[in-house]
Amino acid sequence: MNDDYPGEVILAVDTSLGTAVALIDDDGTRLSDASAADPLGHAEVIGELLVRALDAAGAGSINHVVAGMGPGPFTGLRIGIATSRTFAMGRGIPVVDVPSHFAAALTAIEHDAVTGPFAIVTDARRREVAITVFDGTDADGIPHVTADTVLVARVDADEHLDGIRRIDAETLSAVDLARVGARAVAAGRTLTGAEPLYLRQPDVRVPGAPKKVGS
Repeated sequence: MNDDYPGEVILAVDTSLGTAVALIDDDGTRLSDASAADPLGHAEVIGELLVRALDAAGAGSINHVVAGMGPGPFTGLRIGIATSRTFAMGRGIPVVDVPSHFAAALTAIEHDAVTGPFAIVTDARRREVAITVFDGTDADGIPHVTADTVLVARVDADEHLDGIRRIDAETLSAVDLARVGARAVAAGRTLTGAEPLYLRQPDVRVPGAPKKVGS
């Protein structure tokens, strides 16, 4: 364990694609992260990943929990959000809601040196993709959205983008999600509402009342 890092720590959890957990300090430095790329099985791995990340980081005080809010599938996304909110409730600390595509956008800008307009594209299943268009970062260092997230048929994605650079993300960095959340907190900004950005509602529905059978 590392017991020497500063007390200001942010935990981030995202299950919009695979499952990813990370902790950073108040300077945005990575303390630990753990992830699984499998887009299924979030419930089976998230507890182990959380324990692994916490053990690797040490015993510092976590001050905020950043929750990846999608876009993502209903079942997978709600597991990460529920984990984030339950952890925060247990510690009595705030939850910071961040659209998941912001993490991929920050990775593209600050790690891959992408400049100009670009689109983060993620698998939405059912032959669709989710697309968000960004262009650099704003004055707070947060990726600047120029076109909100939309669902597009996979075969129509390039036509929809009309020449905008396309970045297909198969995994997301919880470290960069945490960094976006930290910058939002520092700037006093809210990046999204408390409602997750589900790609679509679940197919399973609670059945209605049974029809009465005539005598």
